[in-house]
Amino acid sequence: MLNAAREIRYVKGTTQREVSIATGITERTIARLEAGHYINSKNLVKLADYYGVTTDRLLGRET
Repeated sequence: MLNAAREIRYVKGTTQREVSIATGITERTIARLEAGHYINSKNLVKLADYYGVTTDRLLGRET
């Protein structure tokens, strides 16, 4: 099963590189989140805004 962050990215049809370019967040940081590591709140909010979801959804805390 994919974690929430990776699943959201797949549903949106984007690559880590595309997300990185659009948000200014490094691909490594995006990969770390998708691997289950926590990232700083500033980047978490940027990604949630980019995907149009809550930070809780991005972290897999809500469905």
